[in-house]
Amino acid sequence: MLDTGETQETLLEVNNIEVIYNHVILVLKGVSLSVAKGGITALLGGNGAGKTTTLKAISNLLRAERGEVTKGTITYKGKAIDALDPATLVKAGVIQVMEGRHCFEHLTVEENLMTGAYTRRDGKAAVKASLELVYEYFPRLRERRKSQAGYTSGGEQQMVAIGRALMSNPEMVLLDEPSMGLAPQLVEEIFGIVKNLNEQEGVSFLIAEQNTNVALRFAHSGYVLESGRVVMEGPAAELAENPDIKEFYLGMSDEGRKSFRDVRSYRRRKRWLS
Repeated sequence: MLDTGETQETLLEVNNIEVIYNHVILVLKGVSLSVAKGGITALLGGNGAGKTTTLKAISNLLRAERGEVTKGTITYKGKAIDALDPATLVKAGVIQVMEGRHCFEHLTVEENLMTGAYTRRDGKAAVKASLELVYEYFPRLRERRKSQAGYTSGGEQQMVAIGRALMSNPEMVLLDEPSMGLAPQLVEEIFGIVKNLNEQEGVSFLIAEQNTNVALRFAHSGYVLESGRVVMEGPAAELAENPDIKEFYLGMSDEGRKSFRDVRSYRRRKRWLS
């Protein structure tokens, strides 16, 4: 659970990173952020803002897409992790849940979950205890554990993806667009489970999310990305009350709710880009 005291420990720190794809396309332009130990940090912004690229830069998955961090540093527990391969980073306690609820469709739910423990060397009893913990937080997965993952619902597949990550016994989870394609009730359920995992198990989360409203309700702090730059940051409660956030991400202003067309036409007035 987040320590709100002044001695709050920083678990992850991203300092002024730039990311280039194919040696020519500059995607991130000096992004800096930090995640407190025991905290939930939201990474907000529209499609194409650079949220997923930021997560992949941290988890070292860029090389598979011909991307690379060309400037800046990324540290976890005070140690540089830029050169670690993804599997080593998982062993260190950092794992990413990819956008799109990636599952092994031909495997059962339980077989999918067990693949998340492939880096562990602490014995079958510990792995079994982790599986039981996942089932406690996701009781629906216990019911569907023998079902083929490809035939489960979108919400269940998202639960499988998060549960599989938990099987690696992580200290930090990078969660990419967990609400995408899910009904509002399921979104609330997923974020509620994330909150419980944070408060009861001490797992820290960095969540890339377009659903600003739900993200800021569950996060402790947040960063807003626009065109590969951090344009706003602060405690989640303060961001939720910020007039720019209300107008451009929640469709609200001092005059009341605006239509998407109105919000879009006002984007050029964003004070943080002026």
